[in-house]
Amino acid sequence: MANIVLQLSNTTQQQVERTYAPYLIERKAPGVVFAAKLQDTAITSYKSGKVMFQGAGAEREAAKWQQLATAPVKAVTKGDTLPEKFAELSVIGSDETGTGDYFGPITVAAAYVPAEKIALVRELGVKDSKQLTDDYIRQIAPDLMHALHYSLLILRNEKYNDLQQKGYSQGKMKGLLHNQALQKLLTKIAPEKPDYILIDQFAERGVYYNYLKGSKAIVEENVLFSTKAENLHVAVATASIIARYAFLLEMDKLSDKVGFTLPKGAGAKVDDIAARILRKSGEQQLQLLTKWHFANTEKAKKIAYKR
Repeated sequence: MANIVLQLSNTTQQQVERTYAPYLIERKAPGVVFAAKLQDTAITSYKSGKVMFQGAGAEREAAKWQQLATAPVKAVTKGDTLPEKFAELSVIGSDETGTGDYFGPITVAAAYVPAEKIALVRELGVKDSKQLTDDYIRQIAPDLMHALHYSLLILRNEKYNDLQQKGYSQGKMKGLLHNQALQKLLTKIAPEKPDYILIDQFAERGVYYNYLKGSKAIVEENVLFSTKAENLHVAVATASIIARYAFLLEMDKLSDKVGFTLPKGAGAKVDDIAARILRKSGEQQLQLLTKWHFANTEKAKKIAYKR
């Protein structure tokens, strides 16, 4: 997760507001002229010309406007203070993919990069998966998975929807998945231990551990949290790539199942494809492919039943 601030011209700022108008929310705060809330991103526009993107999808949305910015991107990293030369230590990193996508699962990966393999991982071209094309991720992920110890969990739509119906927030689901992935990986590499564990922060430390209350085992030793963690150690970037790769494979399977390519994200194209599935196969089939509580469901119903 990240906070990204762009300085935009008045014209571009108006374009931003038109683009996100369907997601308009009321936000009464000094200087705010417009606010919108996507499934995974909050967008706030200010009188000063600054536009702030916050949340798991911040980098994705900010990238759409970055070339039009009149000042450099400001990315704010929040979280724990890291030890000196942290990037050179043996670290387990964890990250997730799919939280903002209507179609497909949530995938969570944890990857262990010992100090002696950091150079190898960098040589393979590892960086945050959001900065890599899906084709490139498909190329390098198998090499990383062969070279490193990792664990991977996939929360498919049927289980996701069941948990959501039982009152689990997406944050709680992610917390449980991260904790389980870390447990599995620590078991794999035992008796070896990492110097630290770095989680790409999607919740404050206290909130994260509150999600885990009642769990049989909770990973707490040497755990650090930071936003934009993929830029702080290659272990998190590696986990990001493995999680993305698994998500892409799952999307391939779902696309094969319905007979056409399912789009990523949660935009208008997603609504149209969801409506197509509704008309062809009904709500039960669509539910097996999607995060049912997303706003896309109601939008797809309006499109499907209008025609």
